Amino acid sequence: MAANDQVDEKKLSDLFDEGFDLFNAISSTSEATNSGKVQTDIKKAMRLLEDATNLVSLVDVFSSNETVDEVATDNIKYFLLPALLGTLSLKLCIEDRMQVVDTAEVYFRDFLKRCNSFAITNIQVPAPRGADSEQTAVELSSAASRPSLGMMVAARSSKLQRFRDKQELGEQLKSLRQSMSNLNVDDETKRSFFLTLIRSFALEAVDELSSLEKERPLIEYMMKMKKEEEPEQRRKDRRHPPPKPLKPIIITKNELQKQVYGLGYPSIPTMTVQEFYDKRRELEEAEKEHRVERDDPCELQRARDFDEFKDDHRRGEGNRMNRS
Repeated sequence: MAANDQVDEKKLSDLFDEGFDLFNAISSTSEATNSGKVQTDIKKAMRLLEDATNLVSLVDVFSSNETVDEVATDNIKYFLLPALLGTLSLKLCIEDRMQVVDTAEVYFRDFLKRCNSFAITNIQVPAPRGADSEQTAVELSSAASRPSLGMMVAARSSKLQRFRDKQELGEQLKSLRQSMSNLNVDDETKRSFFLTLIRSFALEAVDELSSLEKERPLIEYMMKMKKEEEPEQRRKDRRHPPPKPLKPIIITKNELQKQVYGLGYPSIPTMTVQEFYDKRRELEEAEKEHRVERDDPCELQRARDFDEFKDDHRRGEGNRMNRS
């Protein structure tokens, strides 16, 4: 799909900023995470950031042979996309918690891998547990409960260092946020703010991966117990279809990159830009047809307005491919 064939209502920067603002609102709210409003906001923020991720891929914002020093200041913030999506996915309240854990792991691993490859960070990312691992949850739990003394000392030392680094980055962010609130923010301040924020998220991502690895055997155990306790006939009698599985959206443009970056966790599929927009277009067209069939007045007016817009504007007019 050529870039000029995609009509976008919002610029990439607008999509990211709206999703990022909503992310911050969700993070600071005092309302319960499982409330209907917060869950709706989480899904909306994820949709905005998923769209932004695919536009980043579509216009080739990042080049694999670059370092962060070569990335334009206005594009630095897009490194945060997988970290934001991973954090939001962990807040989703769905029945299949394992899907949430798997999805978040893909996002955090992709984020750390990309930060390392662009020389933003130099963090050792632990290898993922293979989807075809022969280790059971009990074996993993047992192995984790008997670490060597050297491993315990190293892990504690690493954790303490991350804690100190987080505190230092937190102080820097306080100062930089004040500078960012000024009307005229220079490029150096903006660049420093987002790089500091990325490094802070990277430290959080390492801790999240550690927590997810500990949570996984517990979920597997609970799933096993639930399956054993639930009568076979009740499982057969279920009429509602299984919920739509989570599918991570990472920065990858084609099938080859999908195969490379999609290996962050083998059991979780990822989509290319082409697949994402084809699927999104199919769903939107089906919904539009359904609304028109019901004579939905809002949809009929929207269709008329769009026809008038097409008459007055040529395709691609005003599209500067994220260039100011």
